[in-house]
Amino acid sequence: MGRPRRPILSREGIFAAALALVDEDGSEALTVTRLARRLGVQAASLYNHVSGREEIVEGVRDLVVAEMDVDALDGEPWQEALAVWARSYLAAFARHPNTAKLLSTTTIRSPATLAMYERAVALLERAGWPSDQVVTVFTAIESFAIGSALDLAAPGVMIDPSSQELPLLSGALKDAPPARAMAAFELGLAALVHGLDERLRQLC
Repeated sequence: MGRPRRPILSREGIFAAALALVDEDGSEALTVTRLARRLGVQAASLYNHVSGREEIVEGVRDLVVAEMDVDALDGEPWQEALAVWARSYLAAFARHPNTAKLLSTTTIRSPATLAMYERAVALLERAGWPSDQVVTVFTAIESFAIGSALDLAAPGVMIDPSSQELPLLSGALKDAPPARAMAAFELGLAALVHGLDERLRQLC
């Protein structure tokens, strides 16, 4: 049998191509037309598999979440479970920093993400967090992880005071650890989890 005249499309292939497009060219590049061109088909062909750009974005979200350690949310104690999840969250967005803006500014409907949040809520409620606090808690972890992922994607020299006389800043930068962004993440994560632990003690 000869090769098919048209590329064979699938939802999984469309979502994978969309993630690759965002990784390479940024979130603004994700249009149905550009994605179809990347896949070697007409835009109309994509609509046989997806309803439109919104569903494609949610497919991209599923792929990023699939790289996270969602099983960590079933662990105990809750403080360590959140820390493990946060590190995997950071790692996923560090691999795909261009998705941060895209996924942070669109309504979440992806099944994988919603299932992850269900497990996060279960973890926090088992720990004794009031139901009106749990979304705030896991959002705080997410926001910190995404921001830290963007810091990891920053240029090697992020702060350059060489054009000015700033001896204190220059000295601090010289003494900073080589893996500044990762060290900052671990310090902030420890402080965040400790603060949440103290907050729960106050609530109880």
